[in-house]
Amino acid sequence: MTDHTPVDQTAPSIARVYDYLLGGQDNYAVDREVGDYFKNDLPGSVAIAFANRQALVRAVGEMTRLGITQFLDMGSGLPTADNVHQIAQRLIPDARVVYVDNDPIVLAHGRALLADHETTVVIQADLRDAEDIRNDPDVVRLIDFDQPVGIIFSATLHHLNDDEKPGEVVRYWSERIQPGSLVYISHFRSGHNEETQAAEQKLQSTFGRGRWRSEDEILDLFGDLDILEPRLVPCTLWRPTAPETPPEAEDVPRIGGPAPGLSVWEQLIACAMARKP
Repeated sequence: MTDHTPVDQTAPSIARVYDYLLGGQDNYAVDREVGDYFKNDLPGSVAIAFANRQALVRAVGEMTRLGITQFLDMGSGLPTADNVHQIAQRLIPDARVVYVDNDPIVLAHGRALLADHETTVVIQADLRDAEDIRNDPDVVRLIDFDQPVGIIFSATLHHLNDDEKPGEVVRYWSERIQPGSLVYISHFRSGHNEETQAAEQKLQSTFGRGRWRSEDEILDLFGDLDILEPRLVPCTLWRPTAPETPPEAEDVPRIGGPAPGLSVWEQLIACAMARKP
């Protein structure tokens, strides 16, 4: 993949819209127009972005506590506070991280941020091009697939339509990682309500893609991996205090009905982590 793909300021970018919703500055008017739809026409929906980001922070912390020292972040988005390498390297200073994104502005900002880092890089690639990612020189240099790896799909797989086979994307990596490796997925979860329908339609009309999936469909993405407690829950409820040991199953409400105390939007982004046995 070339490093010099021009930035198209006339078409919205998923990464830049997400950056805008999180309060970032690396976006254009076309991105803010989409973001303002969620802010103004679907009030409260921005909670999805924040709940997802906070769960990612906890997930990376859990991965490091479980012994993971190298990470592939698929569809990483623009740098923000508490990036994967910052979280991991607070606990493991020499942790290795490869960020993957297909947006050229992510590549530009990421490389500027990581100019002095020897153990963290960003590459420009599409998560559907798994072989290209696996064979990228920086991935070959930093990721040892003979050792456990943390694979992260944070709010990315719901941007793949069914005919793009997101389950096969996950399976490609799960077949190539060692036992003890961890896979984390967060995903838009169908709420069977007007909010879900409006948000999904906006994604489809803007980007030509976007698929909100049921809890069973999200769980199916993990294939034969062993899903850890608390299994699939709204992101806000996934190990909310980042405990050293997994909570008991009955401690956390399961998806499938209303979650007490959560807004309708917080219930529409769910996550889980699984281990390769």
